[in-house]
Amino acid sequence: MESQNPQTSENLDSNSTSLSRHNLVHKVKSNLVFRSKWAELNGAMGDLGTYIPIVLALTLAKDLNLGTTLIFTGVYNMLTGAIYGIPLPVQPMKSIAAVAISDGPDFNIPEIMAAGICTGAILLVLGATGLMQLVYKLIPLSVVRGIQLSQGLAFAMTAVKYIRKVQDFSKSKSKENRHWVGLDGLILAIVCACFIIVINGAGKERNERETSNVDDEERNMRSTRIKKTMANIPSAFIVFLLGVVLAFIRKPAMVKDIKFGPSSMEVVQFTSHAWKQGFIKGTIPQLPLSILNSVIAVCKLSSDLFPGKELSATSVSITVGLMNLVGCWFGAIPCCHGAGGLAGQYKFGGRSGGCVAILGAAELVLGLVLGTSLMRILDWFPVGILGVLLLFAGIELAMTCRDTNSKGECFVMLICTAVSLVGSSAAPGFVCGMVVHLLLKLRLHLFN
Repeated sequence: MESQNPQTSENLDSNSTSLSRHNLVHKVKSNLVFRSKWAELNGAMGDLGTYIPIVLALTLAKDLNLGTTLIFTGVYNMLTGAIYGIPLPVQPMKSIAAVAISDGPDFNIPEIMAAGICTGAILLVLGATGLMQLVYKLIPLSVVRGIQLSQGLAFAMTAVKYIRKVQDFSKSKSKENRHWVGLDGLILAIVCACFIIVINGAGKERNERETSNVDDEERNMRSTRIKKTMANIPSAFIVFLLGVVLAFIRKPAMVKDIKFGPSSMEVVQFTSHAWKQGFIKGTIPQLPLSILNSVIAVCKLSSDLFPGKELSATSVSITVGLMNLVGCWFGAIPCCHGAGGLAGQYKFGGRSGGCVAILGAAELVLGLVLGTSLMRILDWFPVGILGVLLLFAGIELAMTCRDTNSKGECFVMLICTAVSLVGSSAAPGFVCGMVVHLLLKLRLHLFN
C-alpha cells in the first residue's frame, strides 16, 4: 500500500480549512442580511420599552456606568445577530435590577455585578454539560406557554402603568396620574398607540390563506399593494424619533450638559461580602427567570416565529453565560435574552439578525460618542411612549399562546400564568404548572 504524499495531505487540510472559513463567512452574511431595510430598522425599536427603563433606573439609583453598558450590550447584540440570524435582543436581567432598586444601599454595583457573574457561570455550566437541553426537552409545552403568557401580560400591565402614571424609575415606583395634555401626556401616548395599530394592525398571521377567486383577484392585488406600502412605514422608529425630539423640547438646556467621548471603563472591585450578597439576593431569584424565560421560552418562541430556525437551549445558555462572565467585570449591566424582546422586535418587523445588529451598532456608537452624557436625554424621554412600545411587545408575546388547543393544556397554561402573575416570578408558576401537568397525566393513566 502506498503512503499518502505529505504535501497532498497538507493541501487537503488547507482546502478544508478554507472551505470551513468560507462557509462561516457565508453564514454570518446570511444571518445579517436585511429582509427589508425599513422593517428591520423598525423592529430594532421593539425592545426599547424594556431596555431603557431598567438601564435608566439603575443609572439613577446605583450610578451604573451607562457608557460601558451601551458598549458591551452593543457588541452583544451584533454578535447575537451574526450567530443566530433572528431578531433576538440582549436585555437587562430584570430580577437582579429589581433587587438593586428596592434593596437600598446594601446592594450596589459590586453586588449587582457579582450576581450577574454567578448567574452567568451557572448558565454556562448548564449549557456546556447539556443539562439545559435536557430541561428544555422535559418541560411540557403547556407550561412554557404559561410562562410566555404571564410574561407577556406582565409587560402589558407594566406598559399601561407607564402610560397612566408618572414614573420614578430611581425608586421603581409610580406616582400621580399622568396629565392628559402635555409633551408626555396621555393624549400623546394614545395617539402613538393608534398610529402603530393603524400601520401594523394586529400583526401578520403565520399562515395566511390565499384566496383563488378570480373575481376578487384585482381587489386582492390592490390590498396587497396597500399592505406592502404600510409595512414599509417604520411606525415604531417614527414614534421613537418623536420621543427624542420631545426630550430636547422638554429640556433644551440639556444640550449644554452633553459631553462627547466614551466614559472611563474600570474593573469592578469585589469583596467577599459583595459575592455573598450578590449570590443570595441576586443570583438565586434571577436563575429561575433566566432558565425559563431567557432560554426555554426563547427557544420555543424562535421555533414558533421562525420555523426551521429553532435555537438550541445549549447554545443560548452558553452565550448568556459568556456575556456576563465578560461584561460584568467592567461594570456592564447583567444581561440575558428574553422572549418579550424577541416578540417585540418581531411585532415591529424584525426578521433577521440584521435587526439586532442595527440596534447593537447604534448602542456601540452612542456609548463611544456620548457615553454617560446620554443619560441627560433618556431622563427627559417621554415615558408614555416607552409604555406604548412595551405594550405591543407584551401583547405579541402573549399572543403566541393562541395555538393551545386542548382544554387540558389551557388549564395548565392558565394556572401557570395566574400563579406567576400573583407571585411576581415565573418560578412559582412553573412549579405549579408542572405539578398540575403531572396530576392530569396521572389521572388519565388511572381512569383510562
